[in-house]
Amino acid sequence: MKILMAPLFLIISLVHSLAGTMMLDSAHLQPKSYYGEEAKLVVQILDTYHFKRMKLDDSLSSIILDGYLETLDNNKSYFLKSDIQNFEKYRKQIDNLVKAGDLSFAYDIYNIFAERFHNRMNFVNRELLVSSFDYTKDEYYDTDREELPWAQSEAELDDLWRKIVKSQALNLKLNGQEDAQINQTITKRYERFEKAINQYTSEDVFELFMNTVAEAYDPHTNYFSPRTSDRFQQSMSLSLEGIGARLQTENDYTKVVQIVPGGPADKSDLIHEDDRIIGVAQGEDGEMVDVIGWRIDDVVDLIKGPKGTVVRLQILPAESGVEGPSEEIQLVREKITLEDQKAQARVINHEQNGKKFKIGVIQLPSFYMDFDAYQRREKDYTSTTRDVKNLIGELKEQDIDGIIMDLRDNGGGSLSEAIDLTGLFIKNGPVVQVRYPNEKIDLGEDEDPSVIYDGPMAVMINRFSASASEIFAAAIQDYKRGVVIGEQSYGKGTVQSVIDLSRYLKVPEGEQVGQLKLTLQKFYRVTGSSTQHLGVTPDIDLPSAFDAEEFGESSNASALPWDQIRATRYMSTDDVSSDVLNRLNSDYQQRLTSDVELRNLVAETTELKNNLNKTRVSLNYDERKREMEEAEKRRAARNSMKNTRIDPENQISEEIESISDKYLREGVIILSDYIDTIG
Repeated sequence: MKILMAPLFLIISLVHSLAGTMMLDSAHLQPKSYYGEEAKLVVQILDTYHFKRMKLDDSLSSIILDGYLETLDNNKSYFLKSDIQNFEKYRKQIDNLVKAGDLSFAYDIYNIFAERFHNRMNFVNRELLVSSFDYTKDEYYDTDREELPWAQSEAELDDLWRKIVKSQALNLKLNGQEDAQINQTITKRYERFEKAINQYTSEDVFELFMNTVAEAYDPHTNYFSPRTSDRFQQSMSLSLEGIGARLQTENDYTKVVQIVPGGPADKSDLIHEDDRIIGVAQGEDGEMVDVIGWRIDDVVDLIKGPKGTVVRLQILPAESGVEGPSEEIQLVREKITLEDQKAQARVINHEQNGKKFKIGVIQLPSFYMDFDAYQRREKDYTSTTRDVKNLIGELKEQDIDGIIMDLRDNGGGSLSEAIDLTGLFIKNGPVVQVRYPNEKIDLGEDEDPSVIYDGPMAVMINRFSASASEIFAAAIQDYKRGVVIGEQSYGKGTVQSVIDLSRYLKVPEGEQVGQLKLTLQKFYRVTGSSTQHLGVTPDIDLPSAFDAEEFGESSNASALPWDQIRATRYMSTDDVSSDVLNRLNSDYQQRLTSDVELRNLVAETTELKNNLNKTRVSLNYDERKREMEEAEKRRAARNSMKNTRIDPENQISEEIESISDKYLREGVIILSDYIDTIG
């Protein structure tokens, strides 16, 4: 079975980021004796089997150096320009050194980084007192320093770190803390950094460097240390006790990148994608622990816990940005299993322009199957297609007028399930083309001529719909079988396999080697166009806060390019004509001026987009407070508009007005328009 791996950012704690103020080992670390042989094995596999068929040479060596420096210090707040100049001697030598099994340079770079880290922590603890900050001064801190030059001197870094700590202190001050409490919070924060420094190991450095090497080939090729491999298997088992959110580190913050359907976070609707977690507390009255700057796995360990227990989170909502007010929420942990990830259906009764519609919505979090049960030839193994087929049967018994397949935030899964699921809606024919490095093309075909549902349908996607989701949505669009609604999808058009390196390398007793996730194939639509980079462009394009250049495959410099192969033969339907799509888009554009909820959605996404792109933060108390208050007013104004009726020219039922998910609300309206249009 081929697995279309979800983008790496959707997996908790797989590869540690050292962005911002992270925690490193103060000891002078050295590679273990067998790391050179393991590195040579990884490079040999990459050079021989990766889809690109590229070799580790001077060009890749240069990319690896830049990537490694970014991994260690992605916000240019530790290294000096003189350090970077010193590292230039490795720019065209990394390929030769790694092939010779010499990794000393990677540890030399890391150890200099660790020294610079200690210098920064010493400066913070020795020189910076919160009471000395002047919050009336008009100055700013740039949170994104990617395009800025490296610091020329220690004095320049001192000023940078003064602004970093001042910004953190101002956040606490605006959230109600007094100077003494702020001093205590900041002091504890940096004491934790120092305390955790010695926990960083030789294995961690090896993983950081080898993953940088792997990602130079493409962003979905990764090296996992033995410890990370265990975490990967745990995350893929879909049996976790926690809140049901996937997290990643972004600078000093722990950011929510996905809400797992069916989990406590999803059910509560209290925390959302792109919110930042800045504090974690146990139980209803436990102390709130500040987690800014923590390693991602340490934050996850705090949040996870036994089923039925309470965890409290202090968050910075994405809507108001890092300079906005924080909120405290309370969640009850649950065990999140495969059952929570299974497809679910609901019916939305809806009246529009005097006509009644009954819309079935099938939410599909992933393309899952019980592969072990399948191999054992069990008749009723868990399967996406089987579950959706049963749900369609239940919906048809309720006389639904149309079906929405909701694939938002669906990061992929089983390729065979994507093909089989498409087959429920088309007679038969090719669904996807899979290309190998040797140019061989395999067709993934639906060979079953039966159609389970032939009525009006729509597919909803967003920026985080990837892999198998894109195959399904693209096939429905290419066959003109349904209307695709939402945002441009992620753009991941590659297939990976995991290689256990222990099968090929013997190591000293008690030691372990890691795993390599390797890109081996690329897939294409039946039209011949790759979904790589481009993803799937919806027929009806809803407001989005996420730019392709920042979120998705296009944000990765090493991503495989878009290309096109010959189209394969397929027989499309005439269900969704260009005239119908023009009519639906025209109606949608009219609602943008008359529908309060839709205008609200546009305003929210615009504000979120502005906050995501805002990297220049004021360190002036009055200005920052004003920005916070304005953000609160805008949010309150939108909330007060929720009960405002829309233009009577396009009346919509109260039931759909009560749907908190504005994107789903719009999907129901568009599908109803489609049903009305085709008669």
